[in-house]
Amino acid sequence: MTLDDVGLLFEFIGGLGLFLYGMHIMADGLQKSAGDRVKTLMGFLTRNRVVAIFVGAGITAIIQSSSATTVMVVGFVNAGMLTLAQAVGVIMGANIGTTITAWIVSLSEWGSLFKPEFLAPLVVGIGAFLLLFAASEKRKKLGEIMTGFGVLFIGLSFMSGAITPYRDAPIFAQAFRILGQNPLLAVITGAVVTAVIQSSSASVGILQTLAMNGVVNWQSAVFITLGQNIGTCVTALLSGAGAGKNARRASVIHLLFNVIGSVWFGLVMLVFFYMRPLLASASISSVEISIFHTIFNLANTLVMFPFANGLVRISEWMIPDDKGERTEKDGVVEQLGRKLDRRILNNPALAMETAMGEIVRIGVVTRDNFKTSIQAVRDNNKEQIRQVLEMETHINQMVKMLTSFLVEVDNLSLTEMQHRMIKNLFYTVSDIERIGDHSENIAELADTKRRDKIQFSEKGAKDLERMYDMTLHTFEAALEARELNSMEAVKRTEDTERKVDKLEKELRDKHIQRLSKGKCTPESGIIFLDVLSNLERIADHADNIAGYVAAEQRPAGKSL
Repeated sequence: MTLDDVGLLFEFIGGLGLFLYGMHIMADGLQKSAGDRVKTLMGFLTRNRVVAIFVGAGITAIIQSSSATTVMVVGFVNAGMLTLAQAVGVIMGANIGTTITAWIVSLSEWGSLFKPEFLAPLVVGIGAFLLLFAASEKRKKLGEIMTGFGVLFIGLSFMSGAITPYRDAPIFAQAFRILGQNPLLAVITGAVVTAVIQSSSASVGILQTLAMNGVVNWQSAVFITLGQNIGTCVTALLSGAGAGKNARRASVIHLLFNVIGSVWFGLVMLVFFYMRPLLASASISSVEISIFHTIFNLANTLVMFPFANGLVRISEWMIPDDKGERTEKDGVVEQLGRKLDRRILNNPALAMETAMGEIVRIGVVTRDNFKTSIQAVRDNNKEQIRQVLEMETHINQMVKMLTSFLVEVDNLSLTEMQHRMIKNLFYTVSDIERIGDHSENIAELADTKRRDKIQFSEKGAKDLERMYDMTLHTFEAALEARELNSMEAVKRTEDTERKVDKLEKELRDKHIQRLSKGKCTPESGIIFLDVLSNLERIADHADNIAGYVAAEQRPAGKSL
């Protein structure tokens, strides 16, 4: 091997790196600009399987990775957000959506205007200027997409340039002749390469680069492409390895769909090439690979669609139910662990949506625990006190899990607005934890009241009920504001919290008067005032939660 050969090898490796990096940057920019659209698409999944196919294709076209889409699906199934029946449609659609990348790669054969060396420098230049100098977030996202698109094309140009001197080398013709004569070997080659680089889009792109130099024949390209569709399943299989049974079933469905599709379509192509031997040995272009890739995935979806329920049943047979596995009766901590599946991090917008939903759910759990603590004060009930203290330990665990998940989300590629929202979600979790702590304080005061057989006066008990009702309304309005992003609920929270502050001062003064007149004992007075103080602090934290929602409605840079 000469020094020139080494240089060309380095050029090919560098080109492959630029190609993969360009795909990553472009997909990242597309995810940022279309994050809310992805959430909307996912919302359609509950309708029917046909809609799910379009959703899967749309999401994959947006994020430029069928592997990422399938891994997300495994995560959603594991979290209980998708059923297996819905997952089948998304998986089928993902295979269709991944063909978009192949068409992007084949642009260079559409004419000189689209050749990498002509188009890419301009695209990278415009994208870089937008990234560095654009003021608006939307233009920066566009710059990121354009930069990734251009780098991708430059990488293709490097790879193609490294191969050009060898296009007439006998080794290429011999290698692809062998692969063409051994379809099984071609399928295995495509599957292994794709499994190693964890991207069918990238492996198809490499094949298309070779095809641009006229060194790939039809028969070898067809069976390598079929193998690439099998190899892409490895990512989802690895992702599902440590998940629940339904998540593992989803990854198996993906494998079954691609393997069965590759087998039947491969047999059809064997017969076709037997009848057309000249075509089998003819050179294939990059555009023709895109056409075949698209036809195969569309045809496979049409053929396999009627058997979708069969795929679900086969996956359930392969991965049977575990009688000892907990499902609906899992505790709140276990449920949260499933919902915060790390696979969801493949899409930042959906990860944020999941985190927000689970924060509201923790808020509801904390609200119910608050109700139980007040009931314990009323009834002097030892079991209710125990329930509050036990649930508080669960709430603390859930807070730690959510905080850890939010840290991971914050380290993703987010927009400035999304980073602001994550910061507010951190604060919201902290305030919910503090509300849980105050509920625990109230339960401990109830325990003291029960052990010391302390009773409140009739007037004191009624006053406490008024304070409790108003505090509960404040907390519930804050949770509504967070869940619905409602400014009307924010206003109700703020108004009610001010009433709580006023009422707390009023009841404190009245209670001191009762103490001075001997209508209450000092022991009951201490507990009464401590409960009153905890209620007022709960309302303050609820007001904080609503305040974060209000802050998100203001333009960046404006203070509260």
